[in-house]
Amino acid sequence: MNILVIGGAGYIGSHVVRELLDSGHTVTVFDNLSSGLRQNLFQEAAFVYGSIMDYPALLKACSANIDAVVHLAAFKAAGESMIAPEKYSLNNINGAVHILNALSETKIKYLIFSSSAAVYGEPEYIPIDEKHPLKPENYYGFTKLEIERMMEWYGKLKGLSFASLRYFNAAGYDVKGRISGLEQNPANLVPVIMEAASGMRKSLSIFGTDYDTHDGTCVRDYIHVSDLAKGHALALDYLAKNPKPCNITVNLGSETGTTVLEILEAARRITGRPIPAASVARRAGDAASLTASAKTAQELLGWKAQHSDTDTLIQSTWDVYKKYCK
Repeated sequence: MNILVIGGAGYIGSHVVRELLDSGHTVTVFDNLSSGLRQNLFQEAAFVYGSIMDYPALLKACSANIDAVVHLAAFKAAGESMIAPEKYSLNNINGAVHILNALSETKIKYLIFSSSAAVYGEPEYIPIDEKHPLKPENYYGFTKLEIERMMEWYGKLKGLSFASLRYFNAAGYDVKGRISGLEQNPANLVPVIMEAASGMRKSLSIFGTDYDTHDGTCVRDYIHVSDLAKGHALALDYLAKNPKPCNITVNLGSETGTTVLEILEAARRITGRPIPAASVARRAGDAASLTASAKTAQELLGWKAQHSDTDTLIQSTWDVYKKYCK
């Protein structure tokens, strides 16, 4: 298939592009490089510089004999979304409207969307499955949920087949070492720890040590980005093989919870560096614990996390960051 990967020069996007290329697809990357890097582009994939806020440019890219679109161009920092909802409204919601309208206008029938576990909010039970109530506690999660709802309507009204992939906490780097571009202004735990380990920042801030968890820090389900990328390729195969229109919503998670302190201690052990850390106040919108049930992804897609143990997550990330040590 000819696939347009919107946001394909970014951290997750570049891993998805690599997996799609390895699966035999033809790929075009559409990216404005606001957080993506030319370093993350592959020679086998075409590249179009453009923004989802530029509808004519997006429409032109979608008109180039494209069979399917992967959307990874949303802003994703939960904390930032609580202080800059305007930014997230414009890019995430308006940008998604542009994408859906471009697909409708060009008759593209397949969309893979990078959603988030943030749509669930504070868990009412653990592990979280796809039937869990949808009550996002941060504006980022709200935007993801609104996009899911818009896709459902475009499925009913325009015959769009889509897969909504609810990521838990993406981490790690390509296990074969083929991607080395650093995340730009990361807000997620593992790259922030790596910046502290490599001397790119002075210390790590731990947002809250008084949660109802076994060590007081937040529990998260960390999923290796290579496992996430595989989920995208399998979801595309699923949509192509099933009657149209077709839609699925699946969690992509490791089904294992790990605390902030456990990740930090593993990073100290693997890097051999002290990694200074300081406890600070909780962030608005942070749930105490989030872990996934990935049973639906296993049943529908034959997907299961392969590389998401803590040591692989940390080692594959450190293999990239240690090259930038100060």
